[in-house]
Amino acid sequence: MLKKITLTLAALLCWFSAAVTADVLQVRPDAPATYVVKPGDTLWDISGLYLNQPWRWPELWQMNPQVDNPHLIYPGDVLSLTFDSEGRPRLGLSSKRAMRLTPQGRTIHKNPDAIATLPLGIIRPFLSYDQAMSQQQIDALPYILGSNSAAKSANETNTLYVKGELVEGAAYAVYRPGRAYVDPDSGEVLGYETRLIATTRAFRPGQAGSEGSSFEPAALRVLSVTREIRQGDKVIPAYDQQALPAQFVMTKPEQAVSGKIIASSSDLREFARMDVVVLNLGQSALRAGHMLGIYRQSPTVVDGGGKPVYLEDASRLQKVMRDFGGEVLEMPKEKVGELMVFKTSDNVSFAVVTQTDKPIRVGDIITNL
Repeated sequence: MLKKITLTLAALLCWFSAAVTADVLQVRPDAPATYVVKPGDTLWDISGLYLNQPWRWPELWQMNPQVDNPHLIYPGDVLSLTFDSEGRPRLGLSSKRAMRLTPQGRTIHKNPDAIATLPLGIIRPFLSYDQAMSQQQIDALPYILGSNSAAKSANETNTLYVKGELVEGAAYAVYRPGRAYVDPDSGEVLGYETRLIATTRAFRPGQAGSEGSSFEPAALRVLSVTREIRQGDKVIPAYDQQALPAQFVMTKPEQAVSGKIIASSSDLREFARMDVVVLNLGQSALRAGHMLGIYRQSPTVVDGGGKPVYLEDASRLQKVMRDFGGEVLEMPKEKVGELMVFKTSDNVSFAVVTQTDKPIRVGDIITNL
């Protein structure tokens, strides 16, 4: 009996040791001892030099007493890899260009250009303008009536007239509703893609028209265009709900998450690392910085009498036999990549693919790492 208990305790200790070891931050064997931050670097790039899981950057950096914010590092900073008394890796500032540090002092940067977490060139259009809106939200927006010429589409030389009351001098973005974001399981429309068409500034506020007052359209002066402006395009304050961070705190969600990729920023069938995707989960389930795994369901197998076939390849007879004793076997889900959420709306979220083992597809499953 004592031997059995001893073996059981030994097994539990081995399991606990393995579990703890699996969660210990592991540094890549080829990680540099020092690194000079370069213009164009991102936290993701740098952490990828040191970790196989770059999103665990905050654990590697921890808190450095020399800086106010461990996420703010700048081109020219020299990073040094060290290990604490328990053997845990730490990455910190070893020196600063043209700055003198005192043991008690904190470094205050005058340079506003801290490096970003991810390449902002990829996600800037989504951070700044593009978003998902409901039909009700779209219907309530002011819209373009026409321009000061009879052209059916306008460019930057035109004055635009708007049905709706605007704020004189304020900046406005012109949007066009696009494809619907549809939940693949319920068939529910979760929102509509809205893409930036132009940026403008209001020089006449307009008047809605009611008892005792006549209608007068608001007027916009076009500042820049990405495509031709059409009658019926929608108008939104240019920076409405667009104040989003360049630095993201990357972390696992605290609760269980289960969703799917329902669209991508391109119309390609498959996409890769740093492509932007849309998820059928909104701000009630996710927040910016959440890291999630991308999984793919392996094909279902019908096993009838030792002659397994994939369900999609099964003959009509085999599919009938399935309902009369044939065994349907669900195969496991396999991980094919990782992503980071960078923007959420009511019912959908935008994420960037940060790692791939195979090309990512619409329909792939999103869940916790």
